[in-house]
Amino acid sequence: MPARILLALTSHGQLADTGRRTGFYVSEAAHPWRVFHAAGHQVDIVSVRGGQPPQDGLDPSDPVQTEFLSDPAVTAQLSATPSTGDIDASAYDAILYVGGHGTMWDFPHDEQLAALGRGIYESGGVVAAVCHGPAGLLPLTLSDGSHLIAGKRVTGFSNSEEEAVGLTAAVPFLLQNRLRDLGGDYRSGPDFAPHVVTDGRLVTGQNPASADGVARAVLDALHAAAR
Repeated sequence: MPARILLALTSHGQLADTGRRTGFYVSEAAHPWRVFHAAGHQVDIVSVRGGQPPQDGLDPSDPVQTEFLSDPAVTAQLSATPSTGDIDASAYDAILYVGGHGTMWDFPHDEQLAALGRGIYESGGVVAAVCHGPAGLLPLTLSDGSHLIAGKRVTGFSNSEEEAVGLTAAVPFLLQNRLRDLGGDYRSGPDFAPHVVTDGRLVTGQNPASADGVARAVLDALHAAAR
């Protein structure tokens, strides 16, 4: 039976005071979308504030990104995404918090986004995040008040990767540190190499190269939960 999977995108488009634009990282939405779509699942898109979310990191030489942005259904969704407060968590089997530096500013403060993840997870669904997307896991507490990531194996954009891209001073916090501060058992692989961590129905990926693997791990987790 086809699942319904939600891609959550940032609405933040300014990279601190660097003068650079940011947004959701296109490959981190495109590659999971292709995996989910090819498996016959329905994929919807939401953003923090709704409307057309800002994009970052587009690589025109990547055919998957080109396919994603030229797909009529995706084009229609990206032109007018619903906001996180407009979505009913009970309609979805999984949520993927897509990365991009913009997430570091709005994901940690969006209570509606956290509520979506909580609702999906507590209904037996899968919560996933890639690269900077785990910023969306920071405010995600369960009904008992505990943090979803507490005591669970997780990954996300590492301190060394942030240093390598020269943005340690630009981001409001270091994601690796914050995940650990909230009780996550942070695991990292080599910088910019695919690295996916699954702990039950929680799936996280370290960087853009992990996006495809995260999507495949989400499908595995959905199959396991259905058994």
